[in-house]
Amino acid sequence: MNVAGRRQERLAEQIRDEVAQMLVRELKDPRLGFTTVTRVELSSGLQHARVLISVLGDVAAQQATLEGLASASGYIRHEIAQRLRLRRAPEVIFFLDPGAEASQKIEELLHKLNETA
Repeated sequence: MNVAGRRQERLAEQIRDEVAQMLVRELKDPRLGFTTVTRVELSSGLQHARVLISVLGDVAAQQATLEGLASASGYIRHEIAQRLRLRRAPEVIFFLDPGAEASQKIEELLHKLNETA
C-alpha cells in the first residue's frame, strides 16, 4: 500500500472514532437512536466521507436517525476539522450499513434454529 492509501485509511479510522464519540457524548438530537458507526469510506481526494452506520430499531427509527445526522453534518464536519487539525474536512454523508442488518438477520435465524433443535 502506498503512502497516500495509508493516510486515507488512517484518516478514515480517525473520523470513525471522532464521529462515534460525538454520537455518544455531544449530539443530543432526540431523533438519534442507538447508533453505531461501522466504518468510514473516504474518496480518493479526501473530499467526501461516507459514514456507514447501523441503527437499532425499525425502519422509522433508522430514517429518523439519518435525518438527525444529516442535520448535524455541518457541526460534525466542523468538529472533525478542528479535532484532526485538517485544513479542509471532508463532506460527511451518512448511510445505513447493509452488512450490519444482514448479519443481524442471520443471527436471528441461527437463534431460531438453536431453539428448535
